[in-house]
Amino acid sequence: MDLEAIDRLEEKIKLLVSMVDRLRSDNARQAAEHSRLEADNQRLGRELEAARARLSDVEGASSEVGTLREERELIRARVAEMLHRIEALNL
Repeated sequence: MDLEAIDRLEEKIKLLVSMVDRLRSDNARQAAEHSRLEADNQRLGRELEAARARLSDVEGASSEVGTLREERELIRARVAEMLHRIEALNL
């Protein structure tokens, strides 16, 4: 084997080692990014559930407000009728 072939082989090995190092670094970066995204995904999932719970509460409150308004109108009508009867008695 001549010295030139050994030098080429050495250069190829160095390139391969460099490529492996780069791939390991890229893999580590991607793993860190994956972990960060997974944590974000879990946080957003919790926020979504909290928002759904708040929406359910708001919908319940809205329904209750509608019921209370209907009751208020019934009470107003009854009071108006009572006032009308009282006025009729005073004549």
